[in-house]
Amino acid sequence: MTDTTRVAVIGSGHMGGAMVGRLRTFGYPVTVWNRTRETAEDVAARTGATVAGTPREATGTSDVVLVSLSNDAADLGAHEGRDGIVAGLRRGTIVVDTSTIDPHTTLRLAEMVRGAGGVHVDSPVSGSVSAVEAGTLTVLAAGDADDIEQARPILDKLGSKVFHIGPTGTGATMKVAINTLLIAINQGLSEAYVLAQAAGINPALAYDVFEAGATGAPFLKYKRAVFEHPDDTPVAFSLDLVAKDADLVLALAERVGVPMPQALANKAAVAAALDDGYADKDISTMAKHLRELRTRSSRG
Repeated sequence: MTDTTRVAVIGSGHMGGAMVGRLRTFGYPVTVWNRTRETAEDVAARTGATVAGTPREATGTSDVVLVSLSNDAADLGAHEGRDGIVAGLRRGTIVVDTSTIDPHTTLRLAEMVRGAGGVHVDSPVSGSVSAVEAGTLTVLAAGDADDIEQARPILDKLGSKVFHIGPTGTGATMKVAINTLLIAINQGLSEAYVLAQAAGINPALAYDVFEAGATGAPFLKYKRAVFEHPDDTPVAFSLDLVAKDADLVLALAERVGVPMPQALANKAAVAAALDDGYADKDISTMAKHLRELRTRSSRG
C-alpha cells in the first residue's frame, strides 16, 4: 500500500475530519462523505480532499474505506441501501470501521461487507483529535490477522500502537471497556478539581498535583487546557456522544452480567448535564456543570 492508495473517509466530524487531514499529509488521495455535505466541504477545503455525494460514490473509487460515524444507526445507514458503502464495494476493498458502536452491530456490518466481497476490519481507536493529528492513536484492530495486515499501512499512519484484540467484535467490545474507564476518569477528575477549588486550593496548583501523582494519566495531560478554559477550546468528545457511549457500556454490562454501579452514576451525571443544555459541550465541561450545580445549591 503506497501513497497512491485511494482512501474514502465516511464521516467527517471531529475524528473523521482529523483523519482526512492526517492522511492528506502523507499524500493519500482522499474522498470524504458526510451526512451534512457542508461539513465534508469544509474538511475538503482545508485538506484538498474530494467530496462525494454518497457513501457508494466514495467507496467505488477507493481501495480503503475508513468509517468514523457517531452511532450505530448512522453506521448502518451509511452501509445499507443503493447509495451505501456495501453497494459501492469492489472485491477486496478494505473497510476499516473506527466508529464506537455496539459489538453486535459490528458483527452485522462485517457480515454485510464480507458478503459483498469486501474485507472488514473492526478497528475503533482510542485517543483525541490531537492524537489523530500526531498519529499517536491507540488502534483496537479486530478480525482476521491477514485482513488487519492489509489495513496496517493506513492504521500505522493514524496510530502509534496497533493491537490485534481478537476476532471481529472484540475491537468494539474493547472500545466500550475503554470508554467505561474514560468516562469514570473524567468524572473523577471533574469532581476532584472542583472540590479542591471550592475548598480554597489554587486550581492550577491542584491540576499540577493531579498530573504529578499516582493519578497522572495521559488523559489529564491532554485535557488540561479544556479543564482550565472550558469555553475557549474546541470540542473533542461531545457530551451527547459520551451519553451514547455510556448506554453502550450499560448494555454490554447487562448482556454479560457485570454490575456497574459507577457506570450507572456516571451515566446519571452526564444525563443531568444534557438536561442543562450541555449536549454539544466537551466531556471536560462536566467540571463546569458541577460548579453550576454548586452555585444553584448555595442559592437554594
